Amino acid sequence: MVQWRTQLFVGGRWSDASDGARFDVVDPTTEHVLADVAQATPEDVERAVLAARAAFDEGPWPRLAVAERQEVLRRFVSELERRTTDLVDTVVAEAGCTIQLARAAQVGAPLAHLRDVVERVLPTFPFSRPQPPTFGIGMGQGVVVREPVGVVSAITPFNWPVFVNLAKVGPALAAGCTVVLRPSPYTPLSALLLGEAAERAGVPAGVLNIVTGGVEAAALLTTHPAVDMVSFTGSETVGKQVMAQAAGGVKKTILELGGKSANIVLDDADLERAAPFAVTSFTRHAGQGCACLTRILVHESRHDELVARMRDVLAALKVGEPSDPATDMGPLISAAQRDRVERYVGIGREEGATIAFGGGRPPFERGYFVEPTLFVDVKNSMRIAQEEIFGPVGVVIPFVDEDDAVVQANDSAYGLSGAVWSKDPARAYGIAARLRTGTVHMNGVGGGVNPHGPFGGYKLSGIGREFGEAAFDEYLETKTVNWPVAGG
Repeated sequence: MVQWRTQLFVGGRWSDASDGARFDVVDPTTEHVLADVAQATPEDVERAVLAARAAFDEGPWPRLAVAERQEVLRRFVSELERRTTDLVDTVVAEAGCTIQLARAAQVGAPLAHLRDVVERVLPTFPFSRPQPPTFGIGMGQGVVVREPVGVVSAITPFNWPVFVNLAKVGPALAAGCTVVLRPSPYTPLSALLLGEAAERAGVPAGVLNIVTGGVEAAALLTTHPAVDMVSFTGSETVGKQVMAQAAGGVKKTILELGGKSANIVLDDADLERAAPFAVTSFTRHAGQGCACLTRILVHESRHDELVARMRDVLAALKVGEPSDPATDMGPLISAAQRDRVERYVGIGREEGATIAFGGGRPPFERGYFVEPTLFVDVKNSMRIAQEEIFGPVGVVIPFVDEDDAVVQANDSAYGLSGAVWSKDPARAYGIAARLRTGTVHMNGVGGGVNPHGPFGGYKLSGIGREFGEAAFDEYLETKTVNWPVAGG
């Protein structure tokens, strides 16, 4: 059993909230309380921000040589790797993620990505480069220098807690920034494990701070004058608020927001492979993913066959206890999220769509479960095809030709992810090139999530990129230094 920390981690020390307030963390599978965690007050957030500010302005972290910072972060990664089992068990418990997904994607992938940032991106990044000489009145030359942004507030969601926490904390720390992390109040326990690892690794006090709490804490992190940058992952509704709040201080922002991504199945697609992928793409982690491919656009000649194959896959899907390795899909995060999904199922019926599979609840006594649900007879203009549901609900929409497929795929307020299936890779690439979206998978996902592939969206799906060199670059400012050449 994991022994969870439940206090705030500020300035290198663990402490209760200033007023002693706490909140419950609930297991979405059992509906039992896992732990009660410190509820940060505005005073606590102020303390965390000032600790990060002091660590940046006065401490050694941003001024360390790259090799020195790399060595500290190596220890940090090693400490996290030693806690892999605890991280996996925690994500299963607090997020309801299946243990197989937790091992591979929720924990395994972000640890590998963080190791890559520390071992490959950080030591090879061009922190300075010479400018070519200029000629005018005399002769000049100079350098372009990349420097850490400063204090970063990282506000993260419940659905992929370890993955998103490390996707922000890792490159920010590697760049030389200091961080105040505010995880979702649904999933604070895995975030606090990062504080333990930082403490054990000797990360200097104030470089990484973790405050647990609700909206009040997050709001101060977007407006505080000592914060230089805000990195937020969540819904576009809250993302707009974050952007507006940060605008008062003209803070740099990264917003990784929602999605309603299209999975395009062309007339020559291999349906034996495409059907399982289509199902997994909207049922993984109970559909609680911004990059889920929830719109399945299929050529009208293959529509019925694809739907039949998807129904067979859905019928074999095991919904249940996420700690069971045989389980394919666990619960939603909360009763409120389950209610939201069920409302959208009702909206789909009202709009005239037909349920081809699911639509109800599994016969469990406890837990925030819903059945994976597939709609047919869907028009792209329907709400269930346009609005992010954040649950295991997929819609199948026919198209007549490639142009129609592209038009329907791009007819969305979002642009985060996408997929194309065709036996002709050149044809699939031609479609991918026309999609207004941040990522496109052709004929499945080979090799998992590439740590060097920038991730982010167009339109309401956000601004900025995460992963690899692109993410690292987000946490740096650019400075130009010029000087005259002697005798020029």
